[in-house]
Amino acid sequence: MPLVFRTTRLWFAAAVVVILTAMVGASSALANVLTIVQGTDIESLDVHRVTSSPSYAVLDHIFDTLFQMTPEGEVVPSLATSFEAMPDGRTYRITLRQGVTFTDGTPFNAHAVKANLERILDPASQAAFASLISPITEINVIDDHTVELVTEEPFGPILTHLTHSGLAMISPAVLEKGNEHVAANPVGTGPFVLKEWRQGERIVLVKNDNYWGERGNIEELVFRVVPDDGARLVELEAGTADIALRVPPSEAERLRFNPDIHLDVTTGMRSIYIYFNVTKPPFDDPRVRQAFNYAVDNEAIVQSLLLGAARPLDAPMPPAVFGYSPQEPYAFDLEKARALLEEAGFDFSQEIVLHHPTGRYVQDSLIADAVRANLRQLGINVRLETLEWTTYLDLVRKPVEENQVQMALLGWGVATMDADYALYELFYSGNWAPSFNLGFYKNERVDELLVAARSTADLARREELYAEAQRLIWEDAPWIFLHSESMLTGIRNNVEGFVVHPLERYLAHTASKN
Repeated sequence: MPLVFRTTRLWFAAAVVVILTAMVGASSALANVLTIVQGTDIESLDVHRVTSSPSYAVLDHIFDTLFQMTPEGEVVPSLATSFEAMPDGRTYRITLRQGVTFTDGTPFNAHAVKANLERILDPASQAAFASLISPITEINVIDDHTVELVTEEPFGPILTHLTHSGLAMISPAVLEKGNEHVAANPVGTGPFVLKEWRQGERIVLVKNDNYWGERGNIEELVFRVVPDDGARLVELEAGTADIALRVPPSEAERLRFNPDIHLDVTTGMRSIYIYFNVTKPPFDDPRVRQAFNYAVDNEAIVQSLLLGAARPLDAPMPPAVFGYSPQEPYAFDLEKARALLEEAGFDFSQEIVLHHPTGRYVQDSLIADAVRANLRQLGINVRLETLEWTTYLDLVRKPVEENQVQMALLGWGVATMDADYALYELFYSGNWAPSFNLGFYKNERVDELLVAARSTADLARREELYAEAQRLIWEDAPWIFLHSESMLTGIRNNVEGFVVHPLERYLAHTASKN
């Protein structure tokens, strides 16, 4: 849209020229700066170690992966140009894009891929998503632009896993200097480079002039941390922010009537749940866990708090994920819940602590309060503990011998759209915290099913195995199964080309402002 200046009559022509020149100069500068407000800060600048989408929302603009998942769920080339499964079924040949360099001038090639994947697999690096490539036993450089990955058994989800942001490529020159250096020097091949990170306030990125891919006209990308939902919307409406992430559903109608703002509604891949620490009473008893599920009115939460911008869970993953198998939902039934608690000998005099973050998920604090209110209808005394996001992650990811959490609210976005990522990461007993099985769930049959499902490329067989695993997980109830979110994003109308991805990726490199 053209800029329109409305001025009162000015008496001096020279003054008019000076004022208009200054305004045009300021407007031109702002036109190339895109400001995004989100509820939480990033965890780290080490893309291999972060765990949450607010971190990837920033780091996806600095780093690239070998392949990408489109919003439609198709795997497409990124730093790699092709993928081929060899006849033995356990060797995978990847051809790499030529002419790409990291922003420190280091060439991107097969040696860089090998260095990154070896670093992710090395326990000393504490890479958060090493399990995504843990079946790999060999990484072989064939030539500068060809690398082969070898696994002991066929590895069904390997291609979709290679789209995950946690497997992005970091400059080998940075990796050589150790983990502390990596955490302070985010050097990738992406469309932007880091200018500034003021923790708890903002992250500023500037354009990478040598970026290999498509891009818009944004010169500077600013992510500002604004935990309060209302404050983010005020900034969006005032024009001090161009994009507001995680708009609360209660404000959706208001934004729809604002002629300067577009409200994007995208069905997401994130499940919201409350997990139990199943190693300690009272939640070591599945009857108690099932009772808590029956005691929570999911439908009321979705309709009253989220105004329908969510879907009650009927599986540990949303329907669009490969391998999804719907179960019979836990209907709101206080009588059934009470009967199960009494059968289990539940002590109603005890206090239960429910931890939850604020500013991370849509209406997270209100959801926690609604769950508390439901449980209090049964006479269960629940106390809420609210923490800022990065502090919260440190708490819930403590190992089992140190972990005092009883219940905690979290979300999990299925970033690969494959059930392996939805189930193996969260329910396999080898992934206890500090990995992502935070409630320390263990079912030997579930373990067998999940290992078998990732060890075959037969899609029909994988679906059968995942269906049985989901049935057992649903019965064991290691979570209160809540809902899958819709993503509401406020975007000012002078922004074009900004991508709201169902996998909670917010891609600004193709955006332009006018």
